[in-house]
Amino acid sequence: MGEGMILKIENLHVKYGQVEVLHGINLHVNKGEIVTILGANGAGKSTTLNAISGLVKVSSGAIYFEDQPISKVPAHRVVELGVAQAPEGRRVFGTLTVQENLNLGAFTNRDGDNIIQTLGWIYELFPVLLERKNQLAGTLSGGEQQMLAIGRALMANPKVLLLDEPSLGLAPILVKAIFKTLKEINEAGLTIVLVEQNARAALKLANRGYVFEVGKVALEGPSADLLEDPNVQNAYLGGNH
Repeated sequence: MGEGMILKIENLHVKYGQVEVLHGINLHVNKGEIVTILGANGAGKSTTLNAISGLVKVSSGAIYFEDQPISKVPAHRVVELGVAQAPEGRRVFGTLTVQENLNLGAFTNRDGDNIIQTLGWIYELFPVLLERKNQLAGTLSGGEQQMLAIGRALMANPKVLLLDEPSLGLAPILVKAIFKTLKEINEAGLTIVLVEQNARAALKLANRGYVFEVGKVALEGPSADLLEDPNVQNAYLGGNH
């Protein structure tokens, strides 16, 4: 692995039954970066995150985290190693309180002091969660549930945070707030891999981006270059703004 590389995917293939959905993905993430993965629905973005997390089986290829091969490592162990995913669709436990949801995120974190510190930090990042900490998660707004899903992933004290469509279905003002918080989380030392349909917001936040088309990497490069790329502008940025 290259200097400072924390995550590397080599020639990744994934099948659902007989259907191959990833046809040899190569990508890498350097320590401290925000990397975004863009592409249409069905391009293989979520599958790639789920393969990193150990939630889907890898057919062939390799995934390395801090030089360790992890493509055959069970999902709970991947979290212990330092990779946490906030799932797409704000899946929180609706019948549990905000605080109970966050406690569940800490299930792999054995360090009591760290848990208390991390909890304090999450409530600082998302003050609205502190206000609602005894409220059932199912009664929260969509934006608050998204904050809770991110907070729950952070409770595992990860080195890499995987985010799947954090802005989906949220009002623009909330998207702005969540992206601002992601910047703060990154500045605190966390590496972030972001799957996002809001291409403009994602590229403005990220250092580098990958554009997936039907299970392959079609384009990759620094975010500034992708923002200027006419193909990206036409396909994902609604023409030339």
